[in-house]
Amino acid sequence: MSSDAIPNVRPSAARQRILDTAFRLFYAHGIRGVGIDRIIAESGVAKATFYKHFPAKDDLALAYLDRVDEQWTGQLKDAAQAAGDEPAEQLVGLYDALLSACRRDGYRGCGFINAAAESEAGTPLHARTVAHKDAIRGWMRGLASDAGASDPDGLARSLSLLLDGGLASGVLDGSPEAPRTAKTAARSLVELALAPTQ
Repeated sequence: MSSDAIPNVRPSAARQRILDTAFRLFYAHGIRGVGIDRIIAESGVAKATFYKHFPAKDDLALAYLDRVDEQWTGQLKDAAQAAGDEPAEQLVGLYDALLSACRRDGYRGCGFINAAAESEAGTPLHARTVAHKDAIRGWMRGLASDAGASDPDGLARSLSLLLDGGLASGVLDGSPEAPRTAKTAARSLVELALAPTQ
C-alpha cells in the first residue's frame, strides 16, 4: 500500500493547537470558565477550523479529558513500575506520581475531579470522569489481586480514595506533606491487606 493511501492517523496541526490551548486553559480556569472564542483566539485558528474539528465545546472537553487520562494514567503506571516488579510495591510506588504532580508549577488538582465538579451526573463529561476513576480503580484492583490481598476490591477502593484525597489536599494546602502522607498511608493499607489472618 502506498503511503498516500494510508489514512491520516496523526491529528492536524490546527487540531493539535486547539487541543493544546484547551488543555492549558481548561486546567487553569475550568472547562466552564473558558469560552470557545478565547480558545479560538489563543490557538490562532479560524472559527470554521475550530468547528470542523470540534463541532461542540463538549467534544473539545472530552478530548481534553482523554489527554488528561493518557498523561495521568501514564504517570501512575510509570511510578508503579519504577517501584519494582512486586504488585504490592507497585501499589505503594504509584503514589510517587502524586508527589510529582503536586510539585508541578500551576498545579490545580485532578483534572477529572475538577471536571466532575463542573458537570451534571448523566452528561458525557461526568460519565468520562467516572470511566477514568473506574479504570484507575480497576488497575489497582488487579495489582491488589496479584499481590494476594484477601479483598482486592476493598483495598483498591481505599487506595483510590486516598489518591483522590492526596490530589485534592495537594492543591488545597500546597504542602509536599500531603503526597508523602498518602504514600505512607498506602503502605500501611497494603501491609494490612496482605497480613495473614489469625
